[in-house]
Amino acid sequence: MAHLRCDFFSEVLGLSTSMTVILPQQTSSQIGMAGTARADGHQTLYLLHGLSDDDTTWLRRTSIERYVAPLGLAVVMPQVHRSFYTDEVHGSRYWTFLSEELPEIANRFFRLSDRREDTFVAGLSMGGYGAAKWALRHPERFAAAASLSGSLDITDPQRWHDKPAVMKHIFGDEPVIGTDNDLLDLLTKVDPSTVPDLFVCCGTQDRLIRSNRQFVDIAAGAGIPVKSDFGPGEHNWNYWDARIQDVLAWLPLS
Repeated sequence: MAHLRCDFFSEVLGLSTSMTVILPQQTSSQIGMAGTARADGHQTLYLLHGLSDDDTTWLRRTSIERYVAPLGLAVVMPQVHRSFYTDEVHGSRYWTFLSEELPEIANRFFRLSDRREDTFVAGLSMGGYGAAKWALRHPERFAAAASLSGSLDITDPQRWHDKPAVMKHIFGDEPVIGTDNDLLDLLTKVDPSTVPDLFVCCGTQDRLIRSNRQFVDIAAGAGIPVKSDFGPGEHNWNYWDARIQDVLAWLPLS
């Protein structure tokens, strides 16, 4: 595998930012790890970080590079700070950056496939919210999307009580319920036939478990099947390192 920390300028954000990228490499003599790669554009996983993290955290806290090496899967991990992958009311346009600019830049820089069947998204906590939002608002772009311990109900009063300054900075004073940032509402509006495969997992000791179960229930009521895993676990890297392996095994790779 090739590992790159890519610093670049974002026209949408109006500043320099970064992404961490893992690219497939065909290897046969590397001790302890085999690598594979496609001759054409790489299948790609956009892997999103949580509220307190950055674009390097998946690589530092898990063995994601080792896990994807035999799969020939490229991994693109962007930096979005504490934005909830949203065009902030009092900040920058991180949703536009993620959903529009980032894929264009990554595809120009690297040999990535732009086909729906080759493109996937996943994330943890805030990143689980971002992954689900991207998949529901642009279902035509992804074959599969996964949320690990996702903050899937952004309208939860407890979230606003815990981090009022952060939430107001991002979403402002207007109600989030019923907007394009409300995942539970998006589930009832999207055409079920267009939605990519969905995977939702959350530990039963995680305080986000209720909203994750609610997401799965609402999806089922809307005719959207979701693979779910609600086993023992907390909101920590032991859980996410294990579950990302489950996600990779579940992805419809070819």
